[in-house]
Amino acid sequence: MKLYVVDSSLCREGAKTLSFREKLQLAKTLDGSGVDAILLTAPAGSKEEQVVCRTIAGSIGCAAVLPCHSEEGIEAAWECLKEAKNPCIAVSLPISTVQMEYMYHKKAPQMLETIASLCAAAKAVCDNVIFIAGDASRAEEGFLAKATAAAAENGAKAAIVCDDSGICLPQELAALVSQVTACPVYVQPSNALDMASACAAEAIRAGAQGICTAMDDAFLRPDRLAQLLRTKGAALNAESSLNITAIAASLQGAAPAAQQDSQPVAQLDDSSSLSDIAAAVAALGYELSDEDVGKVYQEFRRVIRKRGKLSAAELEAIIATAAMQVPSTFHVVNYVVNCGNVLTATANITLEKNGQTLATVAMGDGPIDAAFHAIEGIIGHHYELDDFQISAITKGREAVGNAIVRLRSGGKLYSGNGVSTDIVGASIRAYINALNKIVYEER
Repeated sequence: MKLYVVDSSLCREGAKTLSFREKLQLAKTLDGSGVDAILLTAPAGSKEEQVVCRTIAGSIGCAAVLPCHSEEGIEAAWECLKEAKNPCIAVSLPISTVQMEYMYHKKAPQMLETIASLCAAAKAVCDNVIFIAGDASRAEEGFLAKATAAAAENGAKAAIVCDDSGICLPQELAALVSQVTACPVYVQPSNALDMASACAAEAIRAGAQGICTAMDDAFLRPDRLAQLLRTKGAALNAESSLNITAIAASLQGAAPAAQQDSQPVAQLDDSSSLSDIAAAVAALGYELSDEDVGKVYQEFRRVIRKRGKLSAAELEAIIATAAMQVPSTFHVVNYVVNCGNVLTATANITLEKNGQTLATVAMGDGPIDAAFHAIEGIIGHHYELDDFQISAITKGREAVGNAIVRLRSGGKLYSGNGVSTDIVGASIRAYINALNKIVYEER
């Protein structure tokens, strides 16, 4: 039996400190490690979070799963998932009495109605729907079966049974699996009792067709699941597509990733040579010409004399500013952006190319997302947004903002920089700066 593996590492506490670039890299690494689905964090209303979520969902080949708890959440989830290669909406609701009443103020019959209506609403926009039964290990006897049946009858293709409280012994989790008969059942074992692998094994014996993993030690880690299947897969009649080598790489990079932007770039100081800079630039993913590496090195020397150290983010800013400065094909003429908490953000952007004025209007999840969509509408092409950073150069209400946009084209990274007291304007200029580099090199 082929186990369906869902990884929820990006939803865990440790992932909150990761930058956009680090989250995107982790998602791509997990995708390459053989997991079948990645559970993403539902945007909490921030437009920037929605941009991050949509970009990650569109960058992975495995299923991109977004949890939702309401009809509004379903609409927001679909906006983030509609361009994904394999979108999946997860209706996530608790089924223990204490959480149903405390978090949602619902009794069991009302929760069954909510599960049914939300699964039906999710099915109306997305063909792939699953149900996450939160805190299932504390549910009343028989309620798990009713909840999963309601979900399946209204479009859910599978259910994830969660031991959020960490109280299940292996045989107890297996008993929960046996209660679910209306649809395929996956489990999310807890490692609170140091028995996550044992719980997974017993769940598989009881009929579980999928496992939910996470790099957080509070749950079953993907490397431990891979090791379990390597040693006991034949006995359990189960296998997966997990790649232990790729998983080890993702585990190694996950912990320090949040610190990389703030820590000095390894071995770069006042004594660093041109070859040291070239190696650091390559490590960040850029392929620069010798001339551009030389320009980066010159700017690096100027900064390092003042600072004494350099972070990865600062080196990227130098690359965006100094490398591959090319004649501008596209120029920003003007832009008008409207947004607010009661209207969808729209951007009206006018560019100039070879004396010709080009303009379009686009909507998006926030002013910057709308602006990027408008630029894509003008040029008629979508480039993968590899990274997007905003920082303040000066302090105070009139602070000058700096934006860095990294676009990927043909496997190569192109970095653009924009500076303005208007952060939307800085972001637009950064995107156009990167775009001009792509256009110049493709000629």
